[in-house]
Amino acid sequence: MKCLYFIYLLLFVLSGHAIACTTAIISGKGTIDGRPLLYKHRDTSALQNKLMAFSDGKYHYIGIVNSTDKTGKEVWGGYNSTGFAIMNSASYNLNEKEVGLEEREGIVIKMALQQCATLADFEKMLETLPKPLYVNANFGVIDAQGGAAYYETGDYTFKKYDANDPSIAPMGYIIRTNYSFSGDRARDKGLSRYQAAEPLFYNASLSGSLSYRFLLQDVSRHLTHGLTGTNLYDMMPQDTSKTIFTAFRDYIPRYSTSSVIVVQGVKKTEPASLTTMWTILGSPLTTVAVPVWLNKDNLYPSTMLADETGNAKLCDWSLKLKKQLFPIDRGEGNDYINLAALITADGNGILQKIKPIENQILNKSDSLLNHWRKDGYNPAELKEFCKWVDNLIQQYYSFSPSFSSSS
Repeated sequence: MKCLYFIYLLLFVLSGHAIACTTAIISGKGTIDGRPLLYKHRDTSALQNKLMAFSDGKYHYIGIVNSTDKTGKEVWGGYNSTGFAIMNSASYNLNEKEVGLEEREGIVIKMALQQCATLADFEKMLETLPKPLYVNANFGVIDAQGGAAYYETGDYTFKKYDANDPSIAPMGYIIRTNYSFSGDRARDKGLSRYQAAEPLFYNASLSGSLSYRFLLQDVSRHLTHGLTGTNLYDMMPQDTSKTIFTAFRDYIPRYSTSSVIVVQGVKKTEPASLTTMWTILGSPLTTVAVPVWLNKDNLYPSTMLADETGNAKLCDWSLKLKKQLFPIDRGEGNDYINLAALITADGNGILQKIKPIENQILNKSDSLLNHWRKDGYNPAELKEFCKWVDNLIQQYYSFSPSFSSSS
């Protein structure tokens, strides 16, 4: 394992970009259906993301990979055939000083997916890897035994926060943005996003509605600023006829959001094969969530995998639509969104148009999952579902007036 770690360390050339993610784990005790949830809203300068499935370890696994990473040296969130799932958020307050290289979290995630089945396995891996680890991370992990915890991990040590411990997570959930609770709190980053997410989670917990849909549709598309309280829906233009810019910085969705995953685990009585990764490739403001299931038949929507260009079509289409939201590509243009392209009172904003498409996908997915939980997984049904998803998505992005105008 040490040899493998150093090989990955030597192979990867660090790109040096800052990342800012909003993440959470929810114990099965806190969710609407008793299944644990792992959530990562990924922010990075690597905006082209794709899905990749792997068979290069003890366990098969699938995850989010930068499109420029052709062989999948790093994985930025995913799960394996045992139902073990892991993701991270960068933490900027753990290490007292930078020992050397940074951002090796993707390597650690890949190694964990290759060889870990439980939280205990991951803890042992962290303990035995050579130090320094070259990480500053909050690793969120769930497993098929009901485990759900964060590991605030620096170069030499880690601290565990268990979502099943009521003294740590009384409502069954833990949120992390870009600081660690065990770190130097004077160096916290991502406070406004934490302030935006916490009341959302708290209210959803009180109403018994902590679900994968809540994470995808309410958290990742939340348009109220955590610090200022500005709600963009209160500023919604009447229609799309006139460009209206507004400041758009430090909301949960950002210009730098590249993907979202929600891994829905299984109950202890269910097969790990029914673990589901609800996946958004690209901006959650311009694309839809699609579920994927790790399977030996290699059945996945083709629009989520790299094509001949190296990019996933769904991510490509999302980024093209996103140009309508952020048409200024010079100076500080990324900090200003064209609100009239996003949401309007007459319902013609891009975000409003994608929601019905997404709901079709989620409703059909729920029906399929419920069927499999009762009667077992069927590869023919998954193949048909993948084809249906690809056709629906391609139809929308090919013929949507919003998309066509940016092509």
